[in-house]
This record gives sequence, structure tokens and C-alpha cells, in this order.
Amino acid sequence: MDQGSSLRDASLPPSSYPGLLGQVAAGALVPVVAQPPPRWVKVIDQTRCIGCHACTVACKSENEVPIGVTRTYVKAVEVGTFPQARRAFQVTRCNQCADAPCVTACPTSAMFKRPDGIVDFNKSACIGCKACIAACPYDAIFINPQDHSAEKCNFCAHRIDGGLEPACVVVCPVEAILVGDINDPASKVAQIINREGVAVRRPEKETRPGLFYKGAHQATLDPLAARRPAGDTYMWSEKGNGGRQAVEAGHPGTWNSSAAALLAYDVPHRAPWDWRVSLYTWTKGIAAGAYLVPLLLALTGAIGWDADLWAWATPIVGGAFLALTGLLLLLDLEHPGRFYLMFTRPQWRSWLVRGAIVISGYGLVLFIHFAFSVVAALGWVGTPGIETGRQVLAVAGLPLAILTAAYTAYLFAQAKARDLWQNPLLPVHFVVEALLGGAAILGVSAVALEPAAVSPLVVVVAAASALHLLFVLGETTLGHPTAHARLGVHEMTGGRYRGYFVASVCLVAIGLAAPFVPSGIVAAAAAAAALSGLLAYEHAYVQAGQAVPLA
Repeated sequence: MDQGSSLRDASLPPSSYPGLLGQVAAGALVPVVAQPPPRWVKVIDQTRCIGCHACTVACKSENEVPIGVTRTYVKAVEVGTFPQARRAFQVTRCNQCADAPCVTACPTSAMFKRPDGIVDFNKSACIGCKACIAACPYDAIFINPQDHSAEKCNFCAHRIDGGLEPACVVVCPVEAILVGDINDPASKVAQIINREGVAVRRPEKETRPGLFYKGAHQATLDPLAARRPAGDTYMWSEKGNGGRQAVEAGHPGTWNSSAAALLAYDVPHRAPWDWRVSLYTWTKGIAAGAYLVPLLLALTGAIGWDADLWAWATPIVGGAFLALTGLLLLLDLEHPGRFYLMFTRPQWRSWLVRGAIVISGYGLVLFIHFAFSVVAALGWVGTPGIETGRQVLAVAGLPLAILTAAYTAYLFAQAKARDLWQNPLLPVHFVVEALLGGAAILGVSAVALEPAAVSPLVVVVAAASALHLLFVLGETTLGHPTAHARLGVHEMTGGRYRGYFVASVCLVAIGLAAPFVPSGIVAAAAAAAALSGLLAYEHAYVQAGQAVPLA
């Protein structure tokens, strides 16, 4: 560690010290501009790195990192072809971003940025939502299998605070790892960064990383630059098994590097969000659509304001699926008992927090709507008064239902690592999916509850199915601006999740025929098929977005 970046050396000239009014030098008052606060950064000199993995071992020992996960590791890539081939390394870890997406996405500020630029974490505040993992463009965060909290490289902040160097810096035998204050022009890291050629990983994500690579090969910096090795092994190890959520490193097809590059060593990676998040997007859409569709039909006169579909099916179906949504959210947490922290110490930039507020408000609307129906059934208030009350309630219910359907698009957008999800039309698509899901589930319910409502409901199913398929067509056929997004589309349509995708298109297409079926029961069956297809699509889309390697 460059000691000049932490404690000022008494041998330095007086003008090098910060001051507000000035310093007396040579008998004169010399104005001095206050030096900016320190920002700790790290430089990895890959021209020196020998790939010995000493930094990995030291990090595990210092921070008690369990087997199976790593805060830092050394990736190896074979570049070139025999006999002109060499092995290139990349020391991979948290990038200590100035604009850290993990900090923005964390709902409880468990991930936070210190005044000195170090992105640190508070395990006692972590609820295990994995939003930080989805947000990190560098795949640097993981869930500790022992305490089930998120962690990553934090610069050995406890050592920095004690005036010591991080463990990896101490043990590196070739001094390939340097730390220091980038705001101190006298520090060695500042001199390297300002005067020599350095690179950062994924600068297009605009995170302003605090980890700089000197002499790193493009085949190591770009996770899609090297092709995947055949078989189940690297040069001297097994690839590792991430289970159903495994994300295989390297490019599955044509690599991005102009040089021949083969991934020689990496560590196992896992997608943060599993089937529970896929199912949650489906149940949440149905919950929102169960309110939006009957309200739309009532506003257009297709059903009356006193129809059972609006009075009873809306709050019961909507409330049931909203409760299931909340249950899925809890089940997906590593620390479900800490869910209350989203309300007691909310980090308001996180769309998990905003979404929780929206869902709570929408749940309250459904409860009041149901209470109106109960009051009317007991005869305590006349029908005209109840209808007026529901209409007034809809002033709040309409925007809350739309937000319930759409807010997940903004949550996904905070996952900067997932290029497939960075679609500006995704909020509209989620609303269309909510209309499809709401109309389909109510169409099935209306067969027994209110047969007269089946006809307008299946019309909505057909219209929403057509719009959904148009969105899917655009998503899968239009060009995407990044290789990560294109690979995500490939994983969805022709890769690992192809079966779900093909099934979704076929099942949703059945919903197009629902209005033309004379039998209400058969029409409801067509709506149910479209509903099943929507679930298959949600799973393919959510999982394919996480199937692209980031490190």
C-alpha cells in the first residue's frame, strides 16, 4: 500500500498539505486548494501476474471465505494457436465502482459505499434478495453458503482502516497488485493510471470501476472473448457444478476475440434468481390483470358495475395471486425473517423497496374492494352507494394495478449485468402480460361464476395474446446492441430454454382462437392454454437473461 495515500509524510513540503486558508511557506502566505477526499483503487499489473493463485488463498484465509465461493480468483485464457500460443491471466474480483449498481439495487443498504470509495457490505442488514448479484456487471458478489448473506471483495477494509495493505497485496510474489489513493497524484496507482495504458472491464456499463488492469489481454477482460472448452474439465480442474442455475463461462459459439482464445480456467458461477422469480412475475401479472381487465370491461360497458366478476372475482382472484406473489418473494430470500428491514431501513432507490410499497398499496385497494362487496351482500349499504365507492376507489386502484404489473421492468433494469432485460418497452410488455393473465384466469373462473362474461373476457385474451406475440417477435428478431443481449436471446430461443420458449409461443397462439370457439368451456380452455404459455415464457425470459457469463 502506498503509505503516502493514507498518512502524510512529514518530509513532504508544506505546500503538499491540504488547508482551507493557506500555508506559510518561506515567510509568505501561499493559498492551497483543499485536496479531494481519498478514493482507494486497485491496479492489477497483468504483465507481472504469474497465475499462482496466492491472492485467492490469502483472501480466503484472511476473510474466512468458505470452499465453493471466492472473493477473488485468477482466470486463465489460452491465446493463439500452437506453436504461437501463450497463457493470459486476469485477477477477477469486485471492481469497487464509483457508481456501484449493487448499492443502488440493495433494498436495505446492506451494500454501501464508504466515503473513501470502498464498496463494503453489512451482513446483518442483508435479506438475501440477490438483487446485488443480478445488478453486478462483473459477477463479483455471491451468497456465502454458511451465513446466507451476500459478500464480495471489500478491499480488506478492516486492514485498510488499521493502516495495513489488503491480504492479496501482501502475498503477491511479483507485486502485481497495487492499492492506493487515485486522488493523490503522488501515489503510485495514480501515476500508473494517469500516465500508462490501463483498461477496465465493461466500461459501457458506466459504473466507473476502481479496478484497473495494466497489460491485460482483451481475451481475459471480455467474458465472451474466449470459447468454452469441450468436455467437463479445464486445464487442471473440473469445471464445477452450479446445478440447475449453473452459468457456463466462455462463449458457446464464435468467440469475440480476433485472436484464437480458449478459456483454460474459471470458477463455477450461478444465476441469482431461480424458478421462484419466474413464477413471481407470472403471479404478479395475474394479480394486476385481475383488477385491470374487469375495470376495463366495466368502463366500456361490456359488463355492469354490479357484475359478480367485478364485485367478487376481482378482489378474490387478485388478492389470492397477490398473496402468492408475496409468498414467493419471501421464499426467494436467504433471510426471509429479515423481510421487515425493507420497511424499517429502506433504500429508496431500490425498486424492490418501491415495488413492496406499490404491492402493499394495491393489496389495500383489493381489500377495500372486497369489503365493499361484503357490505353490499349484507345489505348495510345500497347498491348505488357501493358502486360509487368502487368507482372512486378505482382512481387509486388503476394506477396501482398498472404499477404492480410494470414495476418489475424497472427492477430488471437495475440489474445492469443482464443486457436482455434492458428493454425500454418492457414496462408496456409487462402490462400486456398482466391483461393476458388477468383475462385468462377470470375467463376460466367466469365459466362457473358468470357465464355471460366469458365472451368479452376471451376477446381480451385474444387481443392481449396478439400483442404479447408481437412483443416477443420484436424481442427475438430485431437486432440487439450488445453481444450479451444477443446471446441471451439465443439462450431463450435456441439454447438452454428453447423448450420453454417454443411451448410458450404455441400455447399463447391458442389464445388467439378463443373468441371464435362457440362453446364457453372450450373458449375458457383456450384461455387456460394461453395462461400456461405465459408462464413458460416468463421462465424462459427470466432465466435466459441470467444465462450469459459475466466474468
